[in-house]
Amino acid sequence: MAATTHDSGPVSPPTPPSEGGEGARGRSRASVVSLAFLALGVVYGDIGTSPLYAIKECFTGSHSVERSPENVLGVLSLVFWSLTIVVSVKYLLFVMRADNRGEGGIFALLAEIPSSPSAVSPRLRAALVLAALCAAALLYGDGIITPAISVLSAVEGLSVATHAAEPVIVPLTCLILFVLFLLQRRGTGSVGKLFGPVMFVFFVTIAILGGAEIARCPSVLAAIDPRYAGEFFARNGWVGFGVLGSVVLCITGGEALYADMGHFGLGPIRLSWFTMVCPALLLNYFGQGALLLTSPKAIANPFYELAPRVLLYPMVALSTAAAIIASQAMISGAFSMTRQAAQLGFFPRVTIRHTSDATEGQIYVPEVNWAMMVGCIALVVGFGESTRLAGAYGIAVTLDMALTSVLYFFVVTRTWRWPIWRALPLVALFLFFDLSYFSANLLKLLDGGWLPLAIAVVIVTAMVTWRDGRAELRRRLEGVTVPLEVFLKDVARQKPHRVAGCAVFMTALPNDTPLVLLHHLKHNQVLHEQVVLLTVQVAERPTVSEEERLRVESVGQGFYRIFAQFGFMESPIVPQVMRLARKAGVSIEPATVSYFLGRETLLTAGPARMMRWRKALFVFLSRNAQPATAYFGLPPGRVVELGAQIDI
Repeated sequence: MAATTHDSGPVSPPTPPSEGGEGARGRSRASVVSLAFLALGVVYGDIGTSPLYAIKECFTGSHSVERSPENVLGVLSLVFWSLTIVVSVKYLLFVMRADNRGEGGIFALLAEIPSSPSAVSPRLRAALVLAALCAAALLYGDGIITPAISVLSAVEGLSVATHAAEPVIVPLTCLILFVLFLLQRRGTGSVGKLFGPVMFVFFVTIAILGGAEIARCPSVLAAIDPRYAGEFFARNGWVGFGVLGSVVLCITGGEALYADMGHFGLGPIRLSWFTMVCPALLLNYFGQGALLLTSPKAIANPFYELAPRVLLYPMVALSTAAAIIASQAMISGAFSMTRQAAQLGFFPRVTIRHTSDATEGQIYVPEVNWAMMVGCIALVVGFGESTRLAGAYGIAVTLDMALTSVLYFFVVTRTWRWPIWRALPLVALFLFFDLSYFSANLLKLLDGGWLPLAIAVVIVTAMVTWRDGRAELRRRLEGVTVPLEVFLKDVARQKPHRVAGCAVFMTALPNDTPLVLLHHLKHNQVLHEQVVLLTVQVAERPTVSEEERLRVESVGQGFYRIFAQFGFMESPIVPQVMRLARKAGVSIEPATVSYFLGRETLLTAGPARMMRWRKALFVFLSRNAQPATAYFGLPPGRVVELGAQIDI
């Protein structure tokens, strides 16, 4: 049993931080500019490649409108105000201020909501946890679709140059994706240094191409007037509402701004958005619109039609590189989110391989990597073209954005203590946009929109089953173990033989005697001179300082209780804990410690607290979870495992 418990951590201050994170404070201007440049590659890859397919989908997709001057201006108006309200206002000005010690993302947002019953009732807390799990699961679906549609859209530029390239588009896309996932094990540190410069060139290029076309048809700028958006819906009715499901493609990736905040801070992310990314995107979108106003033939692929013929192949290469960068950001985000979920007890232990000695956040999770690779390649082969794949894109993002708005409402009212009259209009505005996009995407449900929802349902089911199964297993263990106080009295009375050295028993029940310790004493009839009962606790905050890491209690008879606390973005390496314990006064030699772990064989014949199929799923997940030895960084040669059968 993984010795992991959870701690709510300190209650957040009642007022929001002014700069969106501790990491952002005290940075020099040069440092902010440098981080803003790096953020171009990591944070903005997804939303930056949206021009590849967003406008095209509005006029050629399954839910599209005819190309007319009024419709072009209406779509551009929707794009402009979507980027402004959702990205610039919602995320960059408001949501990203709800950081958890500088970290962002759905789990960080959840951790900002007080867990005390006086602030949030247990039933409401459970509902909010479920909402966060659903949002996280939806991001997995988004993470599978993003590499597929981004790379496929980029490679499709070859068909603009020559129709002879059409048969190789799908195989070439699959090959690029295969190589991309194959290289994940090497980490993103060395390649990541190129992300910023490549995306800088990409944004400059699309801005110049779009700006040049706007100069030929400046009347397109009239679309900034929101009345064009209103007239678009009035003129097209439900058809126009369906197009909103394609317009939302321009803001996919917006949630990545919040999730990646911990790497750069709010200041650099804001700087790169307002000075580079947002202007470049708007220039390109309006440039595509200007081209559609003057050249009806460009409707097949307006993004590539902006480029002169001589630059078409270089543009395909640059766009493919940008699409790979966008994919890399989503893949790395999936790795990070998986580790957070596992740390918080919502996911089985997975293999965590650190790919950088300098950066804690650079990790590789092979189980997630290969699953995403299979999913991405299957999508490319199954859908065949980006227009069809766009039908599956957007529904996960919009529902995730709506759930983020809901959680944000409870942060501002329960943590920051905003009055309802102040919080409700703001969140209502956010939800109006989020739910409008989501409702429009429901029209694409049969066109592939069911896919990310199906992925999310599977992942949420696994998460909830794992959480409930661990809780049931813990209840079963509490029923068969012995209170630690009683056990220590028995040790004092029986005086079993003691051998030199230190034994560490990992337990999630610090007040009870670990079952593996009882079995060890029963069968081996000895105890070590020093016995450590180690409980690893996961705080609902991303990191824990070294001063807070350890709490040591001597409970007599050579026994120590050690509580080791980690943040949900940290890896719980137990040998490091033992070195800290020695500094704290425990007389041990970390290199010679023996670690005792329990290996439970789970049976499904216990009381019917869980449905039988959920029990079977939990047993399957448990059997396929990463061994505790590797997860906690234990030296394999110093680990003793004792088995037991437990009914759940």
